[in-house]
Amino acid sequence: MFRNAAAGALALLCLAIASPSRAAEAGAADGPFRLTQPAGYFFVGGRYATAGGKTTASGQMFVEYRVPERVTQPYPIVLVHGTAQTGTNFLGTPDGRPGWADRFAAQGFAVYVVDQVGRGRSGGDPDTYGPYARLPAEDLETVFTGQERSALYPQAKLHTQWPGGAGIRGNAAFDQFYLSQVPYIASALRSEELVDPALIALLEKIGPAILLTHSQAGVFGWAVSDQRPDLVKAHVAVEPNGPTFYDIRFKGGADWYERVGEARARPYGITRVPLHFEPPVSGPADLTVVQAESAAAPDRIRCWLQAEPARQLPNLARVPAVIVTAEASFRATMDDCTAAFLTQAGAKPDRLALAEHGIRGNGHMMMLESNSDAVADAIAGWIRNRVQGPVQGQVEAPARP
Repeated sequence: MFRNAAAGALALLCLAIASPSRAAEAGAADGPFRLTQPAGYFFVGGRYATAGGKTTASGQMFVEYRVPERVTQPYPIVLVHGTAQTGTNFLGTPDGRPGWADRFAAQGFAVYVVDQVGRGRSGGDPDTYGPYARLPAEDLETVFTGQERSALYPQAKLHTQWPGGAGIRGNAAFDQFYLSQVPYIASALRSEELVDPALIALLEKIGPAILLTHSQAGVFGWAVSDQRPDLVKAHVAVEPNGPTFYDIRFKGGADWYERVGEARARPYGITRVPLHFEPPVSGPADLTVVQAESAAAPDRIRCWLQAEPARQLPNLARVPAVIVTAEASFRATMDDCTAAFLTQAGAKPDRLALAEHGIRGNGHMMMLESNSDAVADAIAGWIRNRVQGPVQGQVEAPARP
């Protein structure tokens, strides 16, 4: 959508990781999960399949973790990246500063960082997952990191936080960022069908946790919260995939956006996989969609919502959620539509508009920008206010060198 602004779960098999010592550290299948090292990795999900006389694995998801010397927060936080990205988004910034994984760990969270199934360290395979796509540098420059130069949407001119100036080729921080981009599964539905069960497998392994999703990963957060509200203690949706139902294209000028096509990009409003509506739906056609007569403000789009009476989402209503929106991001044009859709369905997410908290000038890749620590701290503050519980006994004091 960028410049152009479930199905059945897999059979889950926890695959062995690189060495026996790491496997024991990450938690064996025959005992409760424990973290005994300050950092490490493991894989969850996946299954073996044989074709042409060769056995391979698919559906596995790489998980990197780090844990502070003293865990003070009741639940770990799982960081899930968006389209064309990997977990490196959270491990550091393109200008060399510590990333959100370190920032949240410093505040007492055990932190898990994933690479989506079929991407990065989880392994990509077109023969298994289907065609792949890539994002060209131009799409990132005009919408994600250097939008102040192209002004395709009203908020773009407010962008000031990309390290070293406008995020375009030749800016060292942009060049580092673009070099981190990877091919991704072209089918968005296929990604949801693969990543949702892998995230559930992770939560079943580590216990209840907070999901922090960015961009494309928002669809995973809504679906996993809907399928396993017992395991998601909160969903921090950082500029989740949207808007509701349809994709849009930014084009600048007075009529600065338009709908892309007649088909619903997210048939269930905020996901492509089915959600548990009440009254139940047999398919997307049971959801009648209407467009609001007017936008909430001149710099917002006109939202697509359910026709009244709206079907409810009782499982999502059980999970505290917050939608985090940056001042100068293209998502600032549409995040209110996601919030309105959820509120209409009884879920009523909180809103964290960064500019209202004095955090200004950010774009969509806020975890990489100059004030990334301030954004992480605002999110951590919301978590502390909304998520209560005892510090989990599953996390032991990790061994230190």
